[in-house]
Amino acid sequence: MSKVKSSISKSKVSKSIQQRSVFLVYFGALIKNNFFGRKMMDGTDDSNLLNSSSANNGATMEIASPTNPLAVPPTSGGSVVTGATNGSGSATSPDSSSSAPATPAALGENALHVEISDALSEKEKVKFTVHTRTTLPGFAKKDNNVVRQHEEFVWLHDRIEENEDYAGYIIPPCPPRPDFDASREKLQRLGEGEGNMTKEEFKKMKSELEAEYLATFKKTVAMHEVFLRRLASHPVFRVDQHLKVFLEYDQDLCAKPRKKMAIFGGFVKSLGKTTDEILLSATVRDVNDFFENELQFLTEYHGHLREAAARTEKMTQRHKDVGDSHQKISNALTQLSTTEKGNMETFVAKTAEIFERIKNLETRVASDQDLKLGDTLRYYQRDSDAAKALLIRRLRCLAAYETANRNLEKARSKNKDVHAPLEVQEAEAAQAEACEKFESMSACGKEELIGFRNRRVAAFKKSLVELSELEIKHAKTQYEYLRQSLLALKEIA
Repeated sequence: MSKVKSSISKSKVSKSIQQRSVFLVYFGALIKNNFFGRKMMDGTDDSNLLNSSSANNGATMEIASPTNPLAVPPTSGGSVVTGATNGSGSATSPDSSSSAPATPAALGENALHVEISDALSEKEKVKFTVHTRTTLPGFAKKDNNVVRQHEEFVWLHDRIEENEDYAGYIIPPCPPRPDFDASREKLQRLGEGEGNMTKEEFKKMKSELEAEYLATFKKTVAMHEVFLRRLASHPVFRVDQHLKVFLEYDQDLCAKPRKKMAIFGGFVKSLGKTTDEILLSATVRDVNDFFENELQFLTEYHGHLREAAARTEKMTQRHKDVGDSHQKISNALTQLSTTEKGNMETFVAKTAEIFERIKNLETRVASDQDLKLGDTLRYYQRDSDAAKALLIRRLRCLAAYETANRNLEKARSKNKDVHAPLEVQEAEAAQAEACEKFESMSACGKEELIGFRNRRVAAFKKSLVELSELEIKHAKTQYEYLRQSLLALKEIA
């Protein structure tokens, strides 16, 4: 009896492994067949986004796509290879390196072009392939590719932020850490429950994952690429040695993920910055109206951005909730159609199909709103914080300059009867150095803040115009679909 049970158990395990292998191939094929041919949010054709690959004995799954950066939980230590966008919204496949790239000569003199050409997600790590083309002197190669992890982007940001020579510049905000936990968990559940689902149920879940992968991956790649392009286009940061090492060194930079103590230290540092900001604002009087007004504006503006981002997130979530409600109605009508016969069965089944399609349209609306509006608000929330950090550094420099002036006055009053004393000479040198540093930071900071204003206005104008066009497009699509659906239901009735 025990031998029979053992045989049955082995048979079930073998069948489960076989089903998982078939599922991996089927999942890739479904994405390829059903997701091609649509237009991306930015208007580019996504018909070449996905390339399904073999299941590789169930251990590895490859989806060459900006829609899927997630590692499928492998059965034997596999990983997922994904493609990426080329920085302009278009997608590149993993074999895009075979096409002839533009030559560095076409870039012009002293040019530096950086893009993320590919990305790979392996368990908890996301690796970005950074492609650099340059005509700048000092680079060993004019065309180079390196693989970088998120921690190395953080390392580069920290090195630039620590450099006192850059105190008068707005440091581009560090890209947020990739977070695929929610999508990876859904994919895990999909893989585990595929044997208990019908083909229609599997297709619905697959469609939801596609949309989530698209939004998550595009945001992840875009944020990291924007950070690098901001550095590469800046006249000072582009010649930084740490950036050169990041773009050129083909080995690991040994940037470790932050541990709990490091995260706690970062929290304490952030708290110290806030305290420093309050103290300097209360004790140091800025004589320059431009910088005083900018600090007041950015403090208020940052709060408005934070509130707008939170409200946008709620708005997109409500669209998703409406979509989920339509899906529940569709499921109920589908079950009802199985108990009906004749025209009533056809009518109810068609109605269920209509509600399901409306759900997909609502989900797409939410995704576009989050991409065009939510991401812009969140990015400039971080960028305005970086601009405010510049103003705080300038206030700190002003406080040091005022301290140097007071020290010079004390030294002179203390040594009135001494001809050119050493103490006075040292105080004069310190005062002159502090004055030069403050004036240099003020001139540089004013130029940076004006550039930030122009960049911010252009970015919001672009995002809001594109969002408005997409809203009109979605509204027309929904109206036309509902009109045609109503005609179809009337014909059935």
